[in-house]
Amino acid sequence: MLFRKIAALIESHLKSQSQKILLVDGARQVGKTYIIRYVGAQLYENFVEINMVEDALGDRLFANSRTIDDFYLRVSMIAGNRLKKKENTLIFIDEIQAYPHLLTLLKFLSQDGRYTYIASGSLIGITLSETSSIPIGSIRKVRMFPLDFEEFLYANGMNEMAVSALQKKFERVEALDESMHSKMMDLFRKYILVGGLPDAVNAYIEHRNIQAVREIQAEIHDYYAADASKYEEERRLKIRRIFDLIPSNLENKKKRVVAQSIENKKGKTFRDYQDEFDYLISAGIALHVQAIANPVFPLIESTGKNLLKLYLNDAGILSGILYGNNIRAVLDDVRSINLGSLYENVVACELIAHGFKLFYYDNRKRGEVDYLIDDYDSLSVIPIEVKSGKDYTVHSALNSFLTYEDDHIKKAFVLSNQRSVTKKGKITYLPIYTIMFFHNRKASDSAKTYF
Repeated sequence: MLFRKIAALIESHLKSQSQKILLVDGARQVGKTYIIRYVGAQLYENFVEINMVEDALGDRLFANSRTIDDFYLRVSMIAGNRLKKKENTLIFIDEIQAYPHLLTLLKFLSQDGRYTYIASGSLIGITLSETSSIPIGSIRKVRMFPLDFEEFLYANGMNEMAVSALQKKFERVEALDESMHSKMMDLFRKYILVGGLPDAVNAYIEHRNIQAVREIQAEIHDYYAADASKYEEERRLKIRRIFDLIPSNLENKKKRVVAQSIENKKGKTFRDYQDEFDYLISAGIALHVQAIANPVFPLIESTGKNLLKLYLNDAGILSGILYGNNIRAVLDDVRSINLGSLYENVVACELIAHGFKLFYYDNRKRGEVDYLIDDYDSLSVIPIEVKSGKDYTVHSALNSFLTYEDDHIKKAFVLSNQRSVTKKGKITYLPIYTIMFFHNRKASDSAKTYF
């Protein structure tokens, strides 16, 4: 079984006796059902699982279930004699978004306290936004992502001792020796190819066959595109068009979404597609990085520019779209190929999975900086540049950015495929794989280390 960090969070919540119902949100195929099923079966003698998408397509037992008594009656038809006491019975409501009214019912199930509950869904953000009565105070919502790079390392046989040793090197700002660096870069490049979707990772581990991996990625990519089918045709086509444009946008110099290119209509602006952007982001299939002109902590207070970059939620899907089965493009660092978009996508995936809200700096005079994140320790902003070539010390926009003392920038990072770990003024140069150790202290008290 694949190691997933969220398993510890799920276990801790279930053992805490909290009245709040844990709601695990996330894109399709990131492993929500599997990990909940695994933890639940380990902790509870009686584990009852109900998939609401299957119910909606079949018997529709829960389509009109509006009261807790009615809900229990229908659950009992499925569970039989597995409904015992709260201490030994867990009811898992999978794909809860199929019946939005059940989200409202969670409040009353929580108050009733007859059993322990956990729920999951693939479009929870969308469903909650369309639900008239949100059960605030009764649920604890967490988002699950594909495997991050650390989890990918464990899947490929690296043990906790090795990861801990890497972490200590990072904390001491020390470089790995050449052989270890080569090993880590090899694994990082394979992570770019395979990504973090569990089915793709398992296929890679079992077969070492890129064709098998690509077939899985392509199928899931199609699932993501099809999930918007419930909307009217016009909106559905807009969502599909924006989603399909992400890879080509990332190959452009600016990488940002160009509103006029979505439907090839002049005069269109970011605001014209706000609902479509919200869908892709809430569904967890696109990661957004918003432009900011005033880099002052906290960054959320300085938003306002209608400029947006979208990344795919999985680097493996992106590498498949860009390079297909030609693994040499990634593994051999072919000089004629710019891997910048892939590196940036991985960094976006890692930072968002580790609790950061992402922004990028956009200024006509100073240029663009790839990422800005909040640093809650220094109450300042940290710029991050991502480089895929040997010219990693060339970053005029970052240099210009750091010359403005009014911004109170205390440190910056440049991530590249180079082994060297050095400091030059405010800038620390790090290997790209150290992104695995960047964690948002404010977002996760359980994070193992912080930058």
